[in-house]
Amino acid sequence: MLDCIWKLTRSVSTGCHEEKITIHEVAKHAGVGIGTVSRVINNHPSVRPETRARVLAAMEALGYTPNPHARRIAGGRSYTVSVMLPFIATEFYTRLVEGIERVLSEQRYDLALFPILTKRRLERFLTSHTLAYQTDGLIVASYNLAELFPGGHLPTDRPVVFVDAQSPRHDSVYLDNRLGGRIAAEYLMRFPGGLYAIGVEEELDQAFKNTGFAERIQGFQETLAQHNRPLPPRHVFKTRFSAEGGRLALQHFLRQGSPPFNIFATADLVALGVIEEAQRLKLNIGQDVRVLGFDGQPWTEAKGISTLMQPVEAMGERAATLLLERMEGHKGRPRSVRFEPILIERTSTGYPPDAVYVP
Repeated sequence: MLDCIWKLTRSVSTGCHEEKITIHEVAKHAGVGIGTVSRVINNHPSVRPETRARVLAAMEALGYTPNPHARRIAGGRSYTVSVMLPFIATEFYTRLVEGIERVLSEQRYDLALFPILTKRRLERFLTSHTLAYQTDGLIVASYNLAELFPGGHLPTDRPVVFVDAQSPRHDSVYLDNRLGGRIAAEYLMRFPGGLYAIGVEEELDQAFKNTGFAERIQGFQETLAQHNRPLPPRHVFKTRFSAEGGRLALQHFLRQGSPPFNIFATADLVALGVIEEAQRLKLNIGQDVRVLGFDGQPWTEAKGISTLMQPVEAMGERAATLLLERMEGHKGRPRSVRFEPILIERTSTGYPPDAVYVP
């Protein structure tokens, strides 16, 4: 049966017809049993490295690869992983998916993306009938959907991993956003001038409530309070996730006081808007207006934006690795992997009055 299921894609001409080469011939070439070849094809961890290398060398010498459709039938798997995420066309989620795909593609898994986008679409994922729950595993980004179900479990028996979110009942990979806020406060209060913060509004009708932005503000406020520098409510401006939001924030702060302003923007895109508005008003970036962003988007380097970088691709890779381990049978307790943001200083914050900041 295996020689029928594990047909190899290359064929050999025998004159009047083409004969498919079977797994038996690969096994014979490598000097192993067909079960060993099957385990190598499925990346089973029980195969010794030297044996795996011999089988792979035999397959390469013959120029054959497994038939992926037959492989799925034989293994009882779809070799597809669902990724549920708020949006697709944003830099953060593009980078996150790239990290996830980098790991899963090495094991020949495909991704099926399920953007939530709106509250109405979110309701579709509250039933077990959606295709998102029919693949071999599920990665949920930025929102703990499990809390909407009785017992905190999603309606699937497949492995589930959360990324950019936390769940007490599932493996989770997350960024310590509150720590990022603390780092921002400790860094910016070393400069002369007032302290300000820009939060991002969370629109429930567009996706879901993501606490990341709020946690950044909370960490910022808590640290300032610990240093007897409370943040007045008028020094906090909430806006939409856009550069326009940053422009509106700076206009608001200018009505509250005079430069210099030390501004913590909870997203790089918002920080960009602050800089663009300051330039329009002929204010000196790094002196009259200092702004620290959050995310570490690749384009911030060219714009000279100081930022708290989150290792987005690494978070995606770690989530995919945890999921692969679950799909291979790991039965341990839920694991929690915490990442920390990294401060990157650039011209948007000028230069500190003393030694380089070390968190």
